[in-house]
Amino acid sequence: MITKKVIRKILISSMRLIYFVFSPIFFNRLVFTKNQLYSFWKSNEFKTTGKKYFFQYPLYLHGGKYITIGENFNCGLRLRLEAYDMHLGYFFSPKIIIGNNVSINHDCHIGAINEIEIGDGVLIASKVFITDHYHGEISSDAINIPPSERKLYCKGKVKIENNVWIGEGVAILPNVTIGENSIIGANSVITKDIPKNSVIGGNPARIIRTL
Repeated sequence: MITKKVIRKILISSMRLIYFVFSPIFFNRLVFTKNQLYSFWKSNEFKTTGKKYFFQYPLYLHGGKYITIGENFNCGLRLRLEAYDMHLGYFFSPKIIIGNNVSINHDCHIGAINEIEIGDGVLIASKVFITDHYHGEISSDAINIPPSERKLYCKGKVKIENNVWIGEGVAILPNVTIGENSIIGANSVITKDIPKNSVIGGNPARIIRTL
């Protein structure tokens, strides 16, 4: 015969099990483990990766064989890394190089047909766009062609030097070098070179102060 005491023990044990399974700690550990396995699987699609890397699911990757990842890399949700070697029948030689100790937050997009280099210790906030190309040249001839049918055009490579901090919603456009130790304010649009040790903000971006 099952007594009230036995029933109480069963209920308490069941509640403890339910709490453990559905607790935030258990859930976070489960997600972390899933992302670790996912990172190991995705690492095989890159040209090379460093010793430590962490990709949160999902990672949208195109042309991984042209992308190099340094050591101690981590990224947030929905990172788009795209290196295009062909578009609309035109061929390119893309390269994306990411240094050591780089951290990229959620919903960022990095796209290359030529070269994008990100140095060591760079911190990138959410919703940042970095590109080395346009959909066609900006000219009177190009506007007669629908944007989706224009040949991709690279004005020059993008280089982000060491220890740069890039704020949320920033756009970094082609043919730009951002000097080391610079800070880019949120929602800035970078269209020209930035000297090292600069604080930048605005659209188009300008130097606010020098550190």
